[in-house]
Amino acid sequence: MTRRARRPAFTELAARLAAEFPRARLDPTVVAWADQAPARVRWGVAFSGGADSLALLLLVWAHWPGRRRRLRVLHFDHRLRGKAAQADARFCRAVCRALGVEFVAGAWRDARSDASEAEARAARLAFLARHARVLWFGHQQDDIAESLLMRLARGSGTGGLAAPRPVQRLPRERVHLRPLLTLKKAELVAALRAAGAAWCEDASNAGDRYFRNRIRRSVVPPWQAAAQRDALAGAARSRMLLEEDDTALEAWLASLNVFGARGALQLRRLAGKPRALWRRALHRWLAQEPRAGEISRVAFETLLAALESGRRTRHSLGRQGFAVLDGRALRFEPAGKARRKFHGPAN
Repeated sequence: MTRRARRPAFTELAARLAAEFPRARLDPTVVAWADQAPARVRWGVAFSGGADSLALLLLVWAHWPGRRRRLRVLHFDHRLRGKAAQADARFCRAVCRALGVEFVAGAWRDARSDASEAEARAARLAFLARHARVLWFGHQQDDIAESLLMRLARGSGTGGLAAPRPVQRLPRERVHLRPLLTLKKAELVAALRAAGAAWCEDASNAGDRYFRNRIRRSVVPPWQAAAQRDALAGAARSRMLLEEDDTALEAWLASLNVFGARGALQLRRLAGKPRALWRRALHRWLAQEPRAGEISRVAFETLLAALESGRRTRHSLGRQGFAVLDGRALRFEPAGKARRKFHGPAN
């Protein structure tokens, strides 16, 4: 009778993984941010039970031991996989119990079998945001390539193509951290196997229902083969360069002080500047005006062209109001308010 090999404890697994991936191999901007973060701030770790998130949790636990008592591990059930998802939650709870860290589970109350990727992702992010302002995610280099290809298909600019960012700063002092972007999925899986770890496998990842899965299964492998080089590392470098460019444009726009009284966009401050700054300024103006709502890409381009020309015009932004351009500034006008006198078309 053969004796079954002892599976190592999760604390032991964390030590083995930390030896394989010391802090020097993690994203340096994340390590620097974490080392300087105030001790009172709670860290949340997104934990699905898969290989990436297990590696993330074990590495955070091992490399920042002083944070263990304020670590909150967050698991979200999309309620789309029945008993398999329940088994994942039990596994995640057991890991957290073994590590001595807080575990919080949540479920999608409004789950639908026909839910889109975007809807499922939004539900998960909303759950995570309720429990921690600083969130750690297990994205790695494969995710960079997949996201880049997906966003190219949507026609994203530098801001979108620079995702996922190692340190992503969000409103209300929220921060998303991704320390594994310097590592490949295969490296993480190999290290976990060598250490004797077990993890959950999401069967839905093997299907072609979701766009990311189709990119992962049908596009990335032949793309890597055709490149005849380390395409994942190349995508990671492109992401980094795009983030640098995006940050530079943000800093340039901020230095122009284009927003005046009551959030009006001052056109003279943008005169003679590249179109990229006009586009970015319009995006910022729309984002800071909650009544503006969502506008189509065609409507955005039409409004952008009007801004650049300085043409006096008035564009509908849905039921709540209008974008009013008087030749000097762009302002929001609530619906029902008497129109300002100007000459030009009403769109």
